[in-house]
Amino acid sequence: MDFDLSDEQRLLRETVREFALSEVAPVAGELDRTKSFPYEIVSRMADLGLMGIPYPEEVGGSGGDTLSYAIAVEELARIDSSVAITLAAHTSLGTAPIYYFGSEEQKAEWLPDLCSGRKLGAFGLTEPEAGSDAGNTRTSAELVGGEWVVNGSKQFITNSGTDISALVTITAVTDRKDGQAEISNLIIPNGTPGYEVGEPYRKMGWHASDTHPLTFDDVHVPEGNLLGPRGQGFRQFLEILDGGRISVSAMGVGLAQGALDESIAYARERQAFGRPIASFQAIQAKIADLSAEIEAARLLTWRAAIEKDRGLDFGLTAAQAKLITGRLAVRASEEAVQIHGGYGYIEEYPVCRFYRDAKVLTIGEGTDEVQQMVIARALGC
Repeated sequence: MDFDLSDEQRLLRETVREFALSEVAPVAGELDRTKSFPYEIVSRMADLGLMGIPYPEEVGGSGGDTLSYAIAVEELARIDSSVAITLAAHTSLGTAPIYYFGSEEQKAEWLPDLCSGRKLGAFGLTEPEAGSDAGNTRTSAELVGGEWVVNGSKQFITNSGTDISALVTITAVTDRKDGQAEISNLIIPNGTPGYEVGEPYRKMGWHASDTHPLTFDDVHVPEGNLLGPRGQGFRQFLEILDGGRISVSAMGVGLAQGALDESIAYARERQAFGRPIASFQAIQAKIADLSAEIEAARLLTWRAAIEKDRGLDFGLTAAQAKLITGRLAVRASEEAVQIHGGYGYIEEYPVCRFYRDAKVLTIGEGTDEVQQMVIARALGC
């Protein structure tokens, strides 16, 4: 097994790291405080080709692979999770359903703008009563006179309400047979009459990320907006979630690494009892443990990405990576706050934001409990 990155991957890593340090870090705190969507940063990421890394150049992407994409997500989350999730949700959730399951006409209509980052895509699976139990979808779509008539709601949908949001792909019940719901996928363009984006959520973290509830009240879209075969929506979206778990794993690694970076820098400067606190064994033990665990989590995340790139079954590895990286991010940010002491509780220090941002990584893209269930089933339990 080759653990070395390619020249192109190393260059991408350096490019994204420099971008995050020079353009994201100076404004991340203010964006978080004001809960402002980072339009300028998204535009710059589009200019750098970051919004469509794993998609071919012929559809507007950068022609990279999943590992390169995971590296970029990690480097962004190392500085700010709101920016990282904006990229991740757009790429692995908003764009992926159309790339993998769309018709040639759908790909031609949507992918150039999505892969280039000129427009953002959203992914609508979660509902008030269909979160972990995603098969309990209540949103319905009835085919009437060559149009789908959609009614229902979705919640916690990222990138759905920005000025550059183009569409949301949703699951909807299109029929019921013998008491079983037939679930299909549909493309709902922003601005379609009856499709309403609700007020943004007041969240614990990810304050600069765009997240809304959505409602569909007799929304009419053409029959051609069906995404993939009818009745395959649930299976398709579970497949998309497997890829999304690589994204969230990369975010967990990045946030944990960012928390460690801040902790090391602070511990070297902070004086107590006449010497830097970095010289005390209690602090050194925290830093050493986090460093080892982050490196292990990074390698597992990269393995999931490589398996996906090789066309292998990566679902188990992605679930394992998602499970440990979310928990690691929570612990790393908590330890970072502890190392900072009282300053860690003050908003001017990034670790305070990291602490608030970390918890959702154990919830989004499937809770830890869902990951445990996925892992156990894959192991034959």
